[in-house]
Amino acid sequence: MNIVLCGMMGVGKTSVGVKIAELTGRRWFDTDIVITDRHGRISDLFEYYGEAHFRALETEVVRELAEQDGLVISTGGGLVLMPENNELLKRNGKIVFLRATFESLLDRVRADAVRPLLKNTGKTAERLGELLRERTPVYEHVADYIVDTDGKEIDQVAEEVVALFKEFEQE
Repeated sequence: MNIVLCGMMGVGKTSVGVKIAELTGRRWFDTDIVITDRHGRISDLFEYYGEAHFRALETEVVRELAEQDGLVISTGGGLVLMPENNELLKRNGKIVFLRATFESLLDRVRADAVRPLLKNTGKTAERLGELLRERTPVYEHVADYIVDTDGKEIDQVAEEVVALFKEFEQE
């Protein structure tokens, strides 16, 4: 059974995923890092090949990871927008939506200039708000669990996720 983290950019999927792996001894993968290692910077992929190409690369990575067991998988913010990805991930995993408020997310992403969907828009807050409104219903729909991250340290969020999976494994 894999632990899959989804949520908006800036919510902490990577940091929380690393901590969960440390706590559980599982191997950790970040789909964005796998893609970057294989194909180069995500912002370049978006710029030169477009979002559709990037989403196809995500699905390729999901196919590979979903075949394995006992992983922690941190997904890119838009990965679960593709129904095929969710079907693959749920075959051998449970999806946890890490949720944060708009204000928390805005504080976090403003410090990161390489987010391709926010890059060069000049309207970071407006675009982030649009993405949050579009994606939240999808995250909530695909999630087996929802964990709020506002006001919590990475360790606290990771421990909460691990506790959810211990409960699930005991059922």
